[in-house]
Amino acid sequence: MARLGLRTLVTGLFLGLLAQAAEAHTGSGVVGGFWSGVLHPITGWDHVIAMVAVGLWGAFLGRPAIWVLPVVFPLVMAFGGAMGVIGIPLPHVETGIALSAIVLGLMVATAARLPIIWAGLIVGIFAIFHGHAHGTELPGSANPFAYALGFVVATGCLHVLGILFGTLTRWKKGRFAVRTGGMAIAVTGLAFLTGWL
Repeated sequence: MARLGLRTLVTGLFLGLLAQAAEAHTGSGVVGGFWSGVLHPITGWDHVIAMVAVGLWGAFLGRPAIWVLPVVFPLVMAFGGAMGVIGIPLPHVETGIALSAIVLGLMVATAARLPIIWAGLIVGIFAIFHGHAHGTELPGSANPFAYALGFVVATGCLHVLGILFGTLTRWKKGRFAVRTGGMAIAVTGLAFLTGWL
């Protein structure tokens, strides 16, 4: 199973190298304040599907991943955000965001059972891209701290949504639904990557 997960990761990264620059993250709508921070991630489908995928994969893997992955993501995302705020460049941010949906969706769709250290590493790498994209917008907001707090709260809620859906894996039909959801996330990420969305 670990080999299947690593093949999935390599395939997703290979597709990313072949693609043109994606426009998964538009960067529009940042005004400032807590509610802007809450609304921004839940109105950006690139972020929504990746955050739900993190929760889904964590639920699919079970303990301790069910809580480790949703904790790793916002912590590392904050690091990526800090990079964006202080102006440290990160190449191919939009591609990284789209790839996060593809790879995480495929991990769920293929029922990839990687060791927790590898799962956390994959989630953490993609969190840097999401954080950087939003960190570059943060200085332009009216209240950066409140905006960041709202963004983290919304991210956590999206993780919980994925976990709740992921608990359906307890049943055979639920397992099929979760894996189908993972494939839908991967396809949507591919659409962002190729510019279809």
